[in-house]
This record gives sequence, C-alpha cells and structure tokens, in this order.
Amino acid sequence: MAIPAEIEAGVAEMVAWRHAFHRRPELAYEEHATAAAVAELLTRFGCDEVATGVGATGVVGVVRNGDGRSVALRADMDALPIAEAGTVPWRSEVAGRMHACGHDGHMAMLLGAARYLAATRRFAGGVVLVFQPAEEGKAGAKAMIEDGLLDRYPFERVFALHNIPGMKEAEIAASSGAVMAAVDRFEVVLTGRGGHAAMPHLNRDPVLAAAALVLGLQSIVARSRDPSRPAVVTVTRIEAGEADNATPGRARLFGNVRFLEEDGSGFFRDEIGRIARGTAETYGVSAELDYEVGRPPTVNAESEAAIAREAAESLGSPVIVRSRQEPIMASEDFSYFLRARPGAFAFLGAGEGRPALHSPLYDFNDAILAAGAGFLARVAELALSR
Repeated sequence: MAIPAEIEAGVAEMVAWRHAFHRRPELAYEEHATAAAVAELLTRFGCDEVATGVGATGVVGVVRNGDGRSVALRADMDALPIAEAGTVPWRSEVAGRMHACGHDGHMAMLLGAARYLAATRRFAGGVVLVFQPAEEGKAGAKAMIEDGLLDRYPFERVFALHNIPGMKEAEIAASSGAVMAAVDRFEVVLTGRGGHAAMPHLNRDPVLAAAALVLGLQSIVARSRDPSRPAVVTVTRIEAGEADNATPGRARLFGNVRFLEEDGSGFFRDEIGRIARGTAETYGVSAELDYEVGRPPTVNAESEAAIAREAAESLGSPVIVRSRQEPIMASEDFSYFLRARPGAFAFLGAGEGRPALHSPLYDFNDAILAAGAGFLARVAELALSR
C-alpha cells in the first residue's frame, strides 16, 4: 500500500491551510478564528456532525459509515507566546505569538485525513475528529472531557501524532508504554530577615539559602532516584529583593518535575520538601513548599500502539517506521485522553537539523503533511476493522 492518492492530491490545500493558521496564531482558549476556520472546512468536507465550543474553543467533527464503534483522532490548535524570528512568507502576523510547536501542521494533517475519510468512508462505524484547544500547559484536553466530550461522542480508542524535529523526515514511531513525561510544578518560599547588606551578621539571608537549595534539589535525581528511571528536576525562576544594598527578607523559587511513571508525584513532593526544610534550617530561614500535581505521563496502550505501527507500515515509501519510540521528557496534554481511553500517541519525524520545538526559528515542515494525514486516516480505518 501507499499514502492514499486522494491525500497526495490534496497536499497543496493542506499547505495553504497550514500557512493560514501559521499567519494568525491564537493562544490557549483564544482560538476563536482558528476554530471557526476548522469548523467551516469540516462542514464543507461533508462531516455528519460538527460542533464548536467544546471545552471552550474546541471543535469536534464526526464522520459515520453506519452504526457501530467509534475511534477518535486528535489535533491541537493553540500557539505559543513567542515572537517569531524566522522570515518565511507565511510568518506570524501577530506580535509575540507564533506556532512554534507545529500545531498548525497538526491541524492541517487532521483536516486532510478528515476530508479523505468523509469522501471514502472505507470503515464501519464512526470517526470522531477532535480539534483540541489549550494544549500548551492549559489543560485543554481536560476541559473537553469535563465538558462532556466522552459522553457526547463515546469513542473507544483515541490516536494522535506530534512532529519531532531531529527525527528523519516522515519517520514514524509508536511504542507501548510511557512515551512522554508527567509534569508537576513547585514553588518554595524561603523567609529570612532582611537588612543592610553591609551587616550580614544581623540578617538571615534567604538568597544564600536559595542558592544552596538549587544545588540541593539536583541531588534528588542524582542520589535519591533509581538511575534506570528517568526524571528531571529543574528550578526555572528565582525571585528575591529590590535593592542592591539590602538583603531581602524573602526569596521564591519556582520549578518543575518530570518523570515517566504514573505515581511519581508523592516521591518528588516529599523529597523537595525534605531538602527545602533541611536547607532552610542550615541557613536560619524558614521554608514553605507549594507542590502542584500537573499532567500525567503519556502512556500508549499495547494494542493501539500496534495498530499505529501497522498503519505506518502500510503507507510504504517515503514513510519510515522506527522500531522503538524513545520517550521524551516533555509533557503532552493528550495524556488526559489516554487516561480516559486506550490509545496511542505517535511521533512523526520533521527532519534532521531543523530548529527545535518552541524555538523562535521553528517552522513546521510541509513535506511531512501527506505522511501525517495518511497515517491518521489509515489508523482510523485499521482501528475500526479490529
């Protein structure tokens, strides 16, 4: 088999859709124009149902061929608050915002798959096309679920893919197990006693304690964690003081924790708290921890990962199928869907040597649109044949 001819013939239109989305990026829960454009295209393709406003700004389309089971395909829609540094003709026209993660391409690929599925209907049952808002840290998948997505559209399986710069162009990887990390956030407030910088013996310096705490937190992964279990603890921001000649009375540290297991939050909350309290005692200050459990890990089910690999293999050249999907320590909102339904989240190579995701120089590679759309369409057909 190969990428369906109907999808190959529509690549120019997918490119046009992608460029239009790229020019007018919208942030989480602000995707009003994007959602309207998606809904208009789904209606034009002949979807049996199109709904907007699901989870605030999400869009859902349904293509049916008789009664029976349904599967879902998902794409994310939101952009990032990053100023684009590239100079492509379709660069962002909105200051300080850009599609730096490829959600413009993900939408174009799912739209290409939707058009093909609506035209051919080579499956029995239903395909639910989920265009999700607010993937970038704003829990758009959770919002759609809480808004009744699973009750209104009771699909049994769910699939998605994400472009990955650094992987070979049109290479697809799908493995069972955890493929992206959970992410939690933390804040530590260190309270000391401020005073004149020339008289440190009269003060209790929270900045010194903060510096020591940053180093101490690195011991969690290095010395308290099984080396075979990947994890990351990162302090991302420190706030303290206003004057150059005064010791502040308080310092705040912010950061995040990433891990691949389902139940890692308790361990890291306890370890960060223990080290923060110990460091505070050493430097004569107090410590208060606020630990917030965030996204769960993205965990692929075995049978659905097998369907995804079979779909990739069926596309033939130029698609390359990687035997193993190496886990990435970034997080993904799709994890909420995978907690509710079995499914698989695949990686699609965007090409080696390309700017990384979330880089101001990033731009989605249009050369992989046909592979991605063909993969999504074939996944739906295979899943509904099982």
